[in-house]
Amino acid sequence: MDAIDDERHITLPATFNFRDVGGYLGHDGRTVRRGRLYRSDSLHRLDEQDRAAFAAIGIRTVIDLRRPTEVERDGRVPAYPGLTYRHIHPEHADWSLTPHEKGTDLARYLADRYADLAQTGTVGLGEAIGLIADSANAPAVVHCVAGKDRTGIVCALTLAVLGVDDADITADYALSTEASARFSAWLAASMPDAAEVPAPFLASPAEAMQIFLDELRAGHGSVEAYLRHAGVTDEQLAALRDHLLDDGQVG
Repeated sequence: MDAIDDERHITLPATFNFRDVGGYLGHDGRTVRRGRLYRSDSLHRLDEQDRAAFAAIGIRTVIDLRRPTEVERDGRVPAYPGLTYRHIHPEHADWSLTPHEKGTDLARYLADRYADLAQTGTVGLGEAIGLIADSANAPAVVHCVAGKDRTGIVCALTLAVLGVDDADITADYALSTEASARFSAWLAASMPDAAEVPAPFLASPAEAMQIFLDELRAGHGSVEAYLRHAGVTDEQLAALRDHLLDDGQVG
């Protein structure tokens, strides 16, 4: 199927990068179920006017990957009735300590940041995948600030376990570039005096995610092996495939 799908992006007020992770072809010709796992930028901007639209999607669990300082600064998703909020912080270094040098390979820079996060934030990534694996938490949405880096890693690892081809995984990740452009335009209009957003915070080149996946597999043997290292059990990996892949039956 075409990795870039008009039905994938969901228009939700106050967000720029809310979309369904389902629809891709996985193991044994089975398709990743739609309406089970979503990805998004930060949900703190939702208000009472957005409540009906959010409720219509049916989200049961919000997995927030932001730093504690980011949650403290911006706030969290509203405490809607029936919604479970889980804050998980995969430990990682502040990117400002290793800024991207203009003119250097952006994909390589991002892949290095993702590799660092996978090393220092192993426990958090494993916990997030474990929550996604539990069908009782679905439908779930995972988010960070822009919904492309930390969220991109969690979704890429999930899709890899489901047997989705790398071309689709990296194309899904790359969709965040368009969303970042929408966010940048909103920021310029609402806060014209704000500093220009650095390129690494806006771009999602498919090559960055491919490098990350290739090197993660080279270091651990497979994505599944990395996730076992992160504390995800074989039972959770099986549960992930069981509830996020359709039954493969036609008609």
